[in-house]
Amino acid sequence: MTLELVPVDREPADGVVLLSGIPGSGKSTVAAALAARFAAAAHIEVDGLQNLIVSGGRWPAPEKNEEADRQIFLRARNACLLADSFVTAGFLPVIDDVVVRRSHIDFYRSQLRSKPLHFVVLAPGAAKAMERNLARDKTLTTDWGFLDDAMREEIADEGVWIDSVQQTVDETVEAILIATGLRGQGTP
Repeated sequence: MTLELVPVDREPADGVVLLSGIPGSGKSTVAAALAARFAAAAHIEVDGLQNLIVSGGRWPAPEKNEEADRQIFLRARNACLLADSFVTAGFLPVIDDVVVRRSHIDFYRSQLRSKPLHFVVLAPGAAKAMERNLARDKTLTTDWGFLDDAMREEIADEGVWIDSVQQTVDETVEAILIATGLRGQGTP
């Protein structure tokens, strides 16, 4: 019996979207809604990749933890591997991750083979992000507001920044499509 191979790859998608912001900024909601606007897209949630670690996993925390820091880059590398696979199969990957340091965005750039990288930061501010954190199902009680300051200080000159405080999810998605120029590449 001969097994016929099914071709997986096709015309590649046009790059990768990396959607960032501090916890509570709306990354996961907006990333899923953005991916849904394309005929072929995937949402890569790095928290889901972290959850794949059965033992030895270390989540990021406000206090310094070398192993947790290492795993931030491990999950970013895994997100890049998945993203490149989706791109070559014709799916636009939308990665959502908390990227607040220049070394982290540089790591994504060095690991992703697919280009261009559309880096988008949701920046509703620390107070609004904390309010959202306290109102959602996956409640985070840690105050991550200091990451907003770090992000604005270290990567303010990177990518597209969207203040989504007064926007609906659909309005935020529209702003991303316009700012990245991705409109017209499979959007309904």
